[in-house]
Amino acid sequence: MKNFKNLSKMIAVFAVAILAFSCSDDDDVVVQGPTNNIVEIAQATPQLSILVDALVKYPDLVNTLSAPGTFTVFAPDNDAFTALLPVIGQSSIDDIPEAVLENILQYHVHASAAVLSNVITNGQLPMVNGENATLTVDNGVFVDNAQVTTADVLATNGVVHIIDNVIVPPSMLPIVGTIVAPAYFNKDFTTLIAAVQNADTDILGLLLGDGPSGNGLTLFAPTNAAFEAAGVTDVNGADAVLAYHVIDGIVRAADLPSTSGSAAEVGTLGGNFYLTNAGGSVNINGKTQVTATDIEGSNGVVHVINRTLLPPTQTINEIVAGFAAGNPAEFSLLAAALSRAGLADFFDGDGPYTVFAPTDQAFINAGLDEAAINAAPVATVAAILTHHVVEPTAYVFSTDLVDGNVPMLNGQDVTISVTNLTVQDAAGSTPPAGLVTSLLDVHATNGVVHVIDAVLLPN
Repeated sequence: MKNFKNLSKMIAVFAVAILAFSCSDDDDVVVQGPTNNIVEIAQATPQLSILVDALVKYPDLVNTLSAPGTFTVFAPDNDAFTALLPVIGQSSIDDIPEAVLENILQYHVHASAAVLSNVITNGQLPMVNGENATLTVDNGVFVDNAQVTTADVLATNGVVHIIDNVIVPPSMLPIVGTIVAPAYFNKDFTTLIAAVQNADTDILGLLLGDGPSGNGLTLFAPTNAAFEAAGVTDVNGADAVLAYHVIDGIVRAADLPSTSGSAAEVGTLGGNFYLTNAGGSVNINGKTQVTATDIEGSNGVVHVINRTLLPPTQTINEIVAGFAAGNPAEFSLLAAALSRAGLADFFDGDGPYTVFAPTDQAFINAGLDEAAINAAPVATVAAILTHHVVEPTAYVFSTDLVDGNVPMLNGQDVTISVTNLTVQDAAGSTPPAGLVTSLLDVHATNGVVHVIDAVLLPN
């Protein structure tokens, strides 16, 4: 019995010793957790270098994802960004407007919890940009159209899942691939996009559709610099201007009409514009050049232009009257001559008329002040005025002018020198009239006006 008690004590002591040793051993074991935050993990991962390049454009977002928190980040790899760029019509993430790229990046972040892959189920996940991404589990984990290729990369402030596609917010998705995409995703077209966003909602719907005919659309897209060149600083209510840049139907560069001597009329959803395509550059309304062509979209084609197109709102008569009533006044003697010749209403007609319009100083230099105009025979004044109008009726913009003779409405020719920017009248006056370069291609609803510094006299 005594031996049994001694054995029991020995067993108890041995057990205590084992327990003590075990506890001591546990105290020496340290469980290693994550040591890097989400941004540091991205920076240390070569396949996320493009994502890092995008993130560093937004210090606030970098600071947020570096701070303590419970974030879930779906991180597109480099191949994902490379695949996205041609779809949105760009060659670099540097092309994308900052607000658009930030919105896309925010759509890859969930801020409320670190969601591990083993708890993901089918459903919606709210993202930082305010929209919901769709999670699905079906032979893998997917967020929208992207599959998680590397899951559960733990960070001190959340978890990172690497994905094989860039996910685009649902609000942007209808734009991707359309003729709006090359402008929407390029920072050189932010003014155009602002104009679209500020316009009637039907405009955006129009540009995302196939056009009234159902045959697609052609968009002449002005850059930011194009709006500046046209003097457009306020894009609110620019519906008519936007419609003037859209053709119902797909017209590629090879389909643009060829021209010779005068511009071709092209119908748009906001009226007609006039295109010069004589074997060199392609120009519209004399002042606007087409700088890039045939950018394909799912619903049409885009051509880039360097000056915003403004639909005309006044007849030639109204333009002349407006200048004559200005301060300082201009074209007041041209208005007086039109009145004397009985042609005061002539340039309110349908036309089209191409008019070389002399300044007031040009009339004075010719000895034709208002008194002389009113004293001259009506037929004489009419003969002078009709020597300033191109025959036959046509839109002849400055880009249509070539060296040589041009028939005028009075039956006599003037001679154009494009090199010298002069117009020689039938009387052979010296020096010939000079074209005022800052006042060429004044577009009217019924024609075009070129201002000259001398009166053209018939023979």
